[in-house]
Amino acid sequence: MAPVKNVCVYCGSGFGGDPAFAEAAATLGRALADAGLGLVYGGGNVGLMGTVAQAVLDAGGHVTGIIPDFLKSRERMLDDIQETIVVGDMHTRKRLMFERSDAFVALPGGIGTLEELVEQLTWAQLGRHKKPILLLSIADFWTPLLTLLDHMRDQGFIREGLELNYLVAKDAAEVIALLRTESTETSPEAEAFVTERF
Repeated sequence: MAPVKNVCVYCGSGFGGDPAFAEAAATLGRALADAGLGLVYGGGNVGLMGTVAQAVLDAGGHVTGIIPDFLKSRERMLDDIQETIVVGDMHTRKRLMFERSDAFVALPGGIGTLEELVEQLTWAQLGRHKKPILLLSIADFWTPLLTLLDHMRDQGFIREGLELNYLVAKDAAEVIALLRTESTETSPEAEAFVTERF
């Protein structure tokens, strides 16, 4: 079992309608730094993305931001982070975020956050990695998605042998302990798959 050293956080470039979202992002950022875990994220200085990254930095933690060139001005890169990687496209961004992370956490966000989360769930379902995936369902944000996943099971589209493996937390303070209970071992085939996928 490989230990969790770096956590990829997917989240919105906006703040959403509930102040609890930003509070959770800040709590998660501090918890990552306090646990000695690095943050891998989308590189922006806006919304929940900027909040979680700034909280890691303020608590003395390490941040790696990966951002495509076309988003540099729109999402305003966070200049204080230790490592910024500018890439040519979204596919490269997602591949590097996967490669540099041992676990994934989805805070509230929009369609981009959903797309990144579902991609990791799909890869795990297909046996391409065993890295923990956690939905941080602040104020029940992810409940509609969890209901949809249950519906997919009921309708036979998530079948036995193709189960989805994910964790759900409602409190950012629970995240680190939950991630550390899960296996983060990734097969060589998983790395090859991701390289080939893009």
